[in-house]
Amino acid sequence: MKPSLPTLLSINGGYVDTAGFLALHGLFTAHVTGNFVTLGASLVLGTSGALAKLLALPVFCVVVILARLVGGDLSRRNLPTLQIILSLKLLLLVLAAILAMFFGPFGDGDGWQPILTGMTLVAAMAIQTTAHRIHLGSAPPTTMMTGTTTQIMIDIADLLRGTKPEEKTAMKARLGRMGIAVGGFAFGCALAAALFMLAGMACFLLPPVLALAGILMHTGKAEAKPA
Repeated sequence: MKPSLPTLLSINGGYVDTAGFLALHGLFTAHVTGNFVTLGASLVLGTSGALAKLLALPVFCVVVILARLVGGDLSRRNLPTLQIILSLKLLLLVLAAILAMFFGPFGDGDGWQPILTGMTLVAAMAIQTTAHRIHLGSAPPTTMMTGTTTQIMIDIADLLRGTKPEEKTAMKARLGRMGIAVGGFAFGCALAAALFMLAGMACFLLPPVLALAGILMHTGKAEAKPA
């Protein structure tokens, strides 16, 4: 069974977040608000990478705004908006892989090289998050799983206490979608950790491949739709 586009995005989200965290001194590149915690830890413990953690959220916010504006313009021109936006993400992931392999491993997280690499990954994940919210809004989030996990637990609790048959059917369907999203993200995290141990900076070559697979999947589905 082929994975869906949201599943591939979830795997890539978990992968990029974990690979970035391991290679860039604790930088979260997907769920960027987590950097508030790691920034505090860096300041208290005196570890490197504080500047990148401080920049992550504003960079993420600016890229989300730009992605929204570009996407709106593409839609007005009747261009394949999602395909183009995902292609921009692919280009950023390719650039991040080149930077990581050329400059890494990074002994100091405060140098311009790891900061540039990290912000490139943050920008790529900002584009993925924006594309998901606008074009795949019915699917669970692909870069942060806290809300999804909470809803899964709520649905399980409701099923245990008993509910109406029609509500139970809807809950089970939602649980299936959310379970796949969380599982995909977790799989991406585990895969990134394993490949980072085995291949170091070369682990950043996989996210562009997953991104390309997602684009080809979306393009194939779009072409298969009747005119």
